[in-house]
Amino acid sequence: MDSRRFPFADSAAGALLDADGRIIRWTPEAGRLLSLRADQVCGHPASELLADPGAWTGLLADRTAGGWSGRAVLRSGRGEELGIVFQVLPLADAGAAGKPTGEARYFVLAAPDGLVAQWRQDQAFTRELFLQDRVGLAVFDDRLRLIRTNTHLLPYTGLPPDLRGRRLGDFLAAEDAAAVERQLQEVLRTGRPLVRAGDLVRTLQDPGGGVVMAISAFRLQAPDGQVIGVTALFNDVTELHRSAERLAVLHRATAAVGGSLSVTGTAEELAAVLAPGLADQAVVEIAEPVFTGEEPAPGQDGRLLLRRTAVAGSVPDGPDEAHPDGTHPNAAQPGTAAQPGTAAQPGSPARAVLVDADDPPATDSPAAMTAPLRARGSLLGRVTVRRAPGRPDYEPADLDLLHEIAARAALAVDNARRYTREHRAAVSLQRSLLPPAQTETAAVATASVYLPTDSASGIGGDWFDVIPLSSARVALVAGDVVGHGLEASATMGRLRTAVRTLADLDLEPDELLVHLDDLVSQLLAEDGNSDGPDEDGWPARHRSDPFGATCVYAVYDPVSRRCTMASAGHPPPAVAAPDGSVEYVAVRPGPPLGVNGLPFEATEIELAPGSILALYTDGLIQGSGGDLDEGMAELRRRMSRPGATAAPLPELGRELVAGLPAHRLADDVTLLLARTRAVPAGSTATWSLEADPAAVARVRGTAAARLRAWGLEELVFTTELVLSELVTNAIRYAGGPVEVRLILAERLTCEVSDPSATQPRMRRARLTDEGGRGLYLVAQLSSRWGSRYTRHGKTIWAEQELP
Repeated sequence: MDSRRFPFADSAAGALLDADGRIIRWTPEAGRLLSLRADQVCGHPASELLADPGAWTGLLADRTAGGWSGRAVLRSGRGEELGIVFQVLPLADAGAAGKPTGEARYFVLAAPDGLVAQWRQDQAFTRELFLQDRVGLAVFDDRLRLIRTNTHLLPYTGLPPDLRGRRLGDFLAAEDAAAVERQLQEVLRTGRPLVRAGDLVRTLQDPGGGVVMAISAFRLQAPDGQVIGVTALFNDVTELHRSAERLAVLHRATAAVGGSLSVTGTAEELAAVLAPGLADQAVVEIAEPVFTGEEPAPGQDGRLLLRRTAVAGSVPDGPDEAHPDGTHPNAAQPGTAAQPGTAAQPGSPARAVLVDADDPPATDSPAAMTAPLRARGSLLGRVTVRRAPGRPDYEPADLDLLHEIAARAALAVDNARRYTREHRAAVSLQRSLLPPAQTETAAVATASVYLPTDSASGIGGDWFDVIPLSSARVALVAGDVVGHGLEASATMGRLRTAVRTLADLDLEPDELLVHLDDLVSQLLAEDGNSDGPDEDGWPARHRSDPFGATCVYAVYDPVSRRCTMASAGHPPPAVAAPDGSVEYVAVRPGPPLGVNGLPFEATEIELAPGSILALYTDGLIQGSGGDLDEGMAELRRRMSRPGATAAPLPELGRELVAGLPAHRLADDVTLLLARTRAVPAGSTATWSLEADPAAVARVRGTAAARLRAWGLEELVFTTELVLSELVTNAIRYAGGPVEVRLILAERLTCEVSDPSATQPRMRRARLTDEGGRGLYLVAQLSSRWGSRYTRHGKTIWAEQELP
C-alpha cells in the first residue's frame, strides 16, 4: 500500500472486485461514503459507480501487477458526485502479459480527495515536527516509557543516544524526573491537557544549573477510546524565566526600599531582597554622614568612609563578606561577620572601609558584583552581591539589574537621609518647646506623659508646662492645638512662649486667658492675611489648615493650699485626694482660644497636701467611638485604684495611658500630674505696718530675729536692706496699710504689699539725684524680683537663694 496516498488506510472505504471488475464485497465504510448498501452494489460492475462510466477504460490504463492508484469521480446513492482518491491492491497473480487469471481478486481502497489531502498534511506535520530541534517532542506509552522523540528532547548535553524504552528517571535527576512524571500521570488519568508548566530539568551527567523547561502535554487515545500514551512538548524558557526572575527581583527591591524612612531599615530591606533573589550573600555599606542626615562629603584625600550596614545570606569559605574586593586593609576576624539578614553593628575596624568617592572599587569576579549607591551626584554607599561556589556565574544582564536596583535604592536611601535630617530638627524643636518630663518645686512634684499622633516624627500640637511663680507658687498649664505635625508644633511653641510671658506678669488665670485669646486672634488674622482670601472671602488658612486651641491654666499656692484655675474650652482637671477619692474640678469653661470677646471665669479650690492634680488633653479621654464621658469615667477609675495617690508619678502616668494604641492614636495625648505640697505655717511670717517711717526700723529688727530663728544668719543683712527699701517706698508712695511677709521654701521670699496700683519701675539715678536707687539695690541684692497686682493693690517681691 502506498502510504503517501493512504496514510490512514484503516479509515478508508473498501470494496472487493473480481477479475471482471464486478463488486463481490462492500465494506460498511464504503456504504456510508456513497450512501449505497451492499445488496445494492454487489454483483454489479464497479464502472456503474462512476459519474461517467466511459472513464472506466482510462482508470485501467495505469494498472500494474503490484497495484495502482488514481483519482475518480463517483456518483453516490443520493445522486451527488464525489471526488475520490483510490488505490487498487491485487490479491492474486495477474498472469502473463498482465492479464488476470480466473482467481484474480482486487481490493480497492477509496477516500474523499479532501480527506486524503488532510491525511497527507497530518503526515507531513508529524514528520517535520519530529525533525525540528527547536521544541523537544516526546511520545510516551501508558507507562511513561519513551516511544519516540525528536532529535533533541532536551537542548543540552548529557542524554543517552537512544531514548526509546527509557523512563525520564534513567537520565534526569530523580527529583526533576519525579516532578515531570507526576504531571504526565495527571494528564493520563484525567485527560486534561497540561499547558506550559515550568520545571527545572537537570541530567544525571550534567547536574549543574540545568534549564527551565515549559512542558505541555496531551493524552493519546485509540479510535476505540483506549488510552495509549501521552505526548509532551519541552520548550527551553530558561532565558525567559531568568528575565522574569530579574524583573521580579527589581519589583520586590523597589517595593522594599520604598517602604522605610530609616537608613538602616532601607539597607536591611535591600539586602534581604538581593539574597536570595540575586545572590547567596548581599552586603550593603552606607557612608557615615548619611546616618545623621548629613550630605556625604569625601575627605581631603577624596575618600569616603563606608560603614557595613546590612548583611543577608552567607557564602561558605568566601573572603571577607563586607569587602569581597579586598579594599579594606584589615581582614575580618573570625566571628565578626554580622548574622544573615541582620543589621551590622558599627564600631569594628573590619566593618568599615575607605573608598574613592568618585570611583569606588568594583569586584571583577564572575561570582560577585558591586554597584554604587549614588543620588544627586553624591556617593551614598555601595551594594555587593556574591554567589557561592558551584552556582552559575553572573551575566551582563545581572550586572545591569544590580545597577538598576542600586539606582532606585540610592533614591530611597537619600530620602531616608533627608527625612532623618528633618526629623532630627523637628524633634529637637519639639524637645526645646516642652519642659522636662519631671520637675520638683516647693509647691508640687510633677511628671508628664506625651504621646503624639504622628509617632513616626514624634511631634504634635499638644503641650504642657510647669511655670514657677513668685512666692513659691507654681502655674500648671495644658493646651491642645488643632492639627498635627511640624506646623502644629510651631504654633504650640508660640502659645507656650506667650503663656510663659504672661505668667511672668503674675496675672490671674482668667485674666491671662483673656490676653492669650487676644494673641490667638491676632495670629489668626496674620495667618489669614498672609495668603489672601479665597473665592468665598475666607482667609486661606480656613480652608487648608484649620487653626484653634484650647487651654487650661491653674495657679497653686503652697502657702494657702489654694488652687485657682480657668479653662478655654479645655476638659476639666481631675483631682485625686490623699484618701483615694477622685473628682473633676467644676470649672466653667470659656470658649476655645481665638473666638475673642467672650469672658473666662476662674474657679478656686483647696487642695490637701499630697493631692494629685491631673491636667490632660482630650486625646486621653477619647474612649471607644470618641465618647468623652466614657473616657473620663475610665480615667477616674484608674486614678481611684488603691495606692494610686502614693505611687510614683511617672509610674502612675504610664498606668493612666496604658492601653492606648500608640501607633493609631486619634489625637495627641498629653498628661501632666502634679502632687501638691504645702509650706508649713512655721515657714512663713507676716506683719502689718502703718504708714509710719519709724515702722521700717521695727520690721527690720523683727525680720532679722525670724531669720536667725530659721538659721539664716547669712541673709540677715541683705534682707534688712531689701525690706528697708521696699517698705520705705511703700510708705512714701502708696501710704498704708503695708503688709510684710517672709516665705521660707526653696528660696527666701520677701513680700511687701500696699494698696497702690502704681507699677514700680527701676530707673538709672543721676549722680546729683538724692533717691531713685532703691529698686536698683533690691535687684542687685536678690536673685529675682518683681511685682504683681492683687485685689487690694499690688505686691512687690524679691527672692534670695538659700545659703
